[in-house]
Amino acid sequence: MSDKTWLFTSESVSEGHPDKVCDRISDAVLDAYLAADPMSRVACETLATTDHVTIAGEVRGPDSVLKDVEEIARNAIKDIGYEQDGFHWKTAEIVCRLHAQSSDIAMGVDEGEKGEEGAGDQGIMFGYACNETEELMPAPIQFSHRILRHMAEDRKSGKRPEFGPDAKSQVTLQYRDGKPVGLDTVVVSTQHGENVTQEQVRELVEPYIKGAFPEGWTLPADRLIVNPTGQFVIGGPDGDAGLTGRKIIVDTYGGAAPHGGGAFSGKDPTKVDRSAAYAARYLAKNVVAAGLADKCQIQLAYAIGVPEPVAIYVDTLGTGRVDETKLATTLREMVRLTPRGIREHLDLLRPIYTRTAAYGHFGRQATEDGGFSWERTDLADELARTFGATRAAE
Repeated sequence: MSDKTWLFTSESVSEGHPDKVCDRISDAVLDAYLAADPMSRVACETLATTDHVTIAGEVRGPDSVLKDVEEIARNAIKDIGYEQDGFHWKTAEIVCRLHAQSSDIAMGVDEGEKGEEGAGDQGIMFGYACNETEELMPAPIQFSHRILRHMAEDRKSGKRPEFGPDAKSQVTLQYRDGKPVGLDTVVVSTQHGENVTQEQVRELVEPYIKGAFPEGWTLPADRLIVNPTGQFVIGGPDGDAGLTGRKIIVDTYGGAAPHGGGAFSGKDPTKVDRSAAYAARYLAKNVVAAGLADKCQIQLAYAIGVPEPVAIYVDTLGTGRVDETKLATTLREMVRLTPRGIREHLDLLRPIYTRTAAYGHFGRQATEDGGFSWERTDLADELARTFGATRAAE
């Protein structure tokens, strides 16, 4: 329909949000195990509250890592920036309740006769990409992340010591005919020092709003809402308990695409909750980068202990230029979607996960050390050739 318009909203939370503190600790523990032994199995959950952190879950790896868990947690809290009454990296109580992985689960997941490994759990995983931003991500979540990431960078560098670690952003965009065309509302809540007024907080936040959006996008003053509840001095786990895996929509597409329900942080790549979600994003991003569709959503489904996905579904949401059934078959031929196949193709058995714990697992830059390998578009040229398409400009 011509000139169809609507609003869409996504939110992000900073690395100092209570749930993100827990994600960070869980992923730091995972990285420590993978650094010691790439074949470690880890399912690490963290809870944080006032002056307390509990780390629990199942692991199979070097016993030497267990003695370092408390230090790993304290270093994570320190790097985030918590040195406040009620939650301080030096004084918080750290309790470790990690224990050996269930032998029943291990039996189903371990490598079998054909050199494959079974999926670590049953479930469905989704990947998504669209051409709304250069990162091929939905614009509202990408802009929400950008605001908080830049605020955190300046806080940690000392440029903006007025900000505290805990913060949230929310972006509402105007859409017309399927494309974001402008701003409607931005909400930012940020922890701050005791001597900082709400007027000062607003003045400090405004430049980060202006810098986050495309040139020419404007926001009326009454549509920028900063710290709507007023003073925000007490933050982090002292203000609200945190748990690993509670921000799964923040971690993915901001509600613009479905989520299978499984969290990512603290899980090694045999857990398809994580690795298959990365693979689905990788495939969807390459489809869009190849110019085969403006949007692509991919669903994978697994059974515990079974290597091959029981189903793959490709949906280009009415924007596709090729047959979706053929596209699904081609993608499955290009990438082996077993846990081992995904792990090897994306090189996932590296200590690369701590950096994923805040500001999104997707829409990031692939790095030389293997981080965010699922953001590569190295399949796009072959896909474009296969279907006779013109690759989308990068």
